[in-house]
Formats: sequence, structure tokens, C-alpha cells
Amino acid sequence: MPKILLIEDDISFCKLLERFLVKKAFDVTIAFSAEEARLYIKKESFDLILTDLRLPDADGIVLMSEFKTSHPEIPVILMTGYSDVNTAVKAIKNGASDYISKPFNPDEVLLVITNALQTAPTEKVVVKEKKAVNKQASPENEFVKGISVASKKLLEHIKLVSPTDMSVLIIGESGTGKEIIAKSIHQQSQRKNNNFIAVDCGAIPKELAASEFFGHLKGSFTGAISDKTGYFEAANGGTIFLDEIGNLSYENQIQLLRALQERKIKPVGSNKEINVDIRIITATNEDLREAVKNGDFREDLYHRINEFSIQSPSLTDRGEDLMVFADYFLEKANQQLNKDIIGFSPEVVAIFQKYSWPGNLRELQNCIKRATLLSQGDFIESDVLPIEFFQTEKLGSSGSFSLSDNEREAIIHALSRTQNNKSEAAKLLKITRKTLYNKLKQYNID
Repeated sequence: MPKILLIEDDISFCKLLERFLVKKAFDVTIAFSAEEARLYIKKESFDLILTDLRLPDADGIVLMSEFKTSHPEIPVILMTGYSDVNTAVKAIKNGASDYISKPFNPDEVLLVITNALQTAPTEKVVVKEKKAVNKQASPENEFVKGISVASKKLLEHIKLVSPTDMSVLIIGESGTGKEIIAKSIHQQSQRKNNNFIAVDCGAIPKELAASEFFGHLKGSFTGAISDKTGYFEAANGGTIFLDEIGNLSYENQIQLLRALQERKIKPVGSNKEINVDIRIITATNEDLREAVKNGDFREDLYHRINEFSIQSPSLTDRGEDLMVFADYFLEKANQQLNKDIIGFSPEVVAIFQKYSWPGNLRELQNCIKRATLLSQGDFIESDVLPIEFFQTEKLGSSGSFSLSDNEREAIIHALSRTQNNKSEAAKLLKITRKTLYNKLKQYNID
């Protein structure tokens, strides 16, 4: 009978879920707080941990990181309200097996738990193998070495800067693996045994940024129903990674600069300052120097975060690495989906090599996972590839769009290709962002 540790402070929901799981032949232990959960995990062994994203005495993601460090073999599933789904998805990048949305769907809960329990033993073996092959691991979690000139340069820069405490700014297009680079720096630094906390600055409303970064005391503002540990305190002794830092408001930039200069933070509603010893790594897909010139980004903060900059190359800049990553993503997809695809047909390899990969590594991984799921034979064939791979001829030999014909269709497709990222879509269309906004208005595209 699989043993589950259920961590949830909502007693009625917790009891409901416990009854359901016991009925489905699971042995369930309940913890109503992070402190209680820590005591249980020291005393007993569990096959799975189910934890709420928001707990009265801890952040669910921080607690998950803690458990993944002390018990890497135990899969962790997050439970989250609808408004926190983005955070949960982010948490999967940091090691969560999956997440369950509240109110929960019984079939979904069973499926997620069963999948996590089935894949857990495989993951244990994979972790050991990863260590044995010098971290040749998934670009979601670890750094995969490429063979191109751009990859070798990237590897050299990581090797040089990792042992230092310098602030690093990683510059690169969306989907190039900036967070993977940041994690690799952390794992090769003297802080590797402490927390690596990743923060998506684009997902934090400016009104909540101070609370998210520095924490808050219960009752300090409407909705502050319990004390909260901020990202800076959670990363104390380790590394904090601020992704898309250019999205921070000017006011939030001032708060961040003060924290970095003084190495002290003050939770919202508190008079007490907390000393923090953290290394900061940031990332951006825009030109921060231009933002500084335009007055959108503080120059003093720019210099503070940019003691050393690293270029995260696009997939087209590291063409020789394409099939290295493709083979790796195929191996990963086989494990996740319980498939046994051998490789790619020559036709698919040729299509991959001609394609422009606007979504970079993320697009490559998603494409291969989907193709693996759809494939029935031993090889991935062209019939399981998304439609955009066959539109390159219409789009011109370079794989870029032409705005002379079918303008509206080209814009819609560019937005689809870039997951509605207007800056990236404008680059793909080879027009300015302002022109794109004018076209969106002209064609009444939302």
C-alpha cells in the first residue's frame, strides 16, 4: 500500500482528500503545517508527498526544494488554486512531479498520483546515471553540453564565473535555457548545497513584488492572512535567479537595488531587518542597455546585476547541437511517456535542420514530446510534426514571414509561433514592435 504524506492547512479539504485516497487504497499521513511535515519525514518513509502551495508557516515551493534535497527519490505533487497554476508550472521546472488544481477532480488526482508513483523508481535510476555521466542531464534541470563553437564558449564562461560570487546577467532569446545556465552556475559554485530560488519577474504584479521578494507579516495588508517568507530570505546562503528582470516596475527596481546594496531586507509590515547573503543571477530577452537609455531601467541597478554577462545562444546559433538536444529530449520523452522510440527518420532530421526554431530549445523539447506521444512505429516520422514545419516554403527560404501577402494570416501565425510574445513576433516578422501594434489594431487582432 503506497504511503502518502499529505500537507494541507485547510482541515475540511484535507479530510475530504484523505477519505478519497484511503478509499482508493493509499496509506495517508496528514500534516497541517510545514513544521509537522518535517517531523514526519524524519521519522517515517513515504512513497509520495502531496503539498499545498500556500502553507501557514512556509512556501510550498521552498518546502518542496527542501524535500527534493533531503529525499530526492520521493516524488512531490503540488496542490494549487486556479490563480496559482502559473506558479505550479514553474515549480515543475524546479523538481515537482506534477500539480493538482483545486477544487480537485477525482480522476485527475488518481491519474497524477499513479503517474508520479510509476515514474518515481525510473527517476531514481536516472538521477544516479546523471551523476555518473558528469551531469549530462535534462536541460529542464541540468546543463547539457553541446558541441558547437557557441556552446563551447558558453561552457567556458560558466566554468570561469561559477566559483566566484560575481553577479551574472544572462542575455538571450526566449526558450534558450537561461534558467538552466543559472542553475548550472549555482551547481558549480560554493553555494551549491544551499537553495537555488528561481523567480519569474514577469509573473509578479508590481503591488505584490515587495511581499514576494522580502516576505510579509500577518495582517500587514489586506489578504496577508499569515506570515510569508520572501524569495530573498528563502535563498539566504544560496542563489536567487530573477528571470526577465526588465519587467520589474521602476519602484520595484529601487527596492531591489536597495536590497542588493545593503544586503539587508525588511519584510512588509516589519521593523526588523534581516541580513541576507545571496548571489544574484538575472536574465533578460530584451536589450537592457536600450531600456537604460530610454529611462525604463535604472542604470545603477543595471551595473549592479551585470558584473559579468553571458550570452545564451539561440538554437540557430548552435546548429551542430540540434540533434544532440533532439536525441536527449527523445530519451527524456521516452521515459516520461513510457515509450520506446528509437530515433528520427532522415526526412525529419532534414526538416529539423531547415526549420528556424523561433521557440528555441523549449520549442524543440515540446515538439519532440508531442511527436513521441503520437508516434506508433520505431521512428519519429514527418506525419507527427506540427503544421508550421511544412509552411517554411510559403514563408520564404530563410523561414521568416513576408508581410507583402496575407499580412493578417502571417501576423496571427507569428503570434502563435511565439506564444503571443509580441516582441518575439515582431522579430520574426522583421518589423518593429510599434509597427506590429499598428498592424494588430488595423486588422483587429486581439
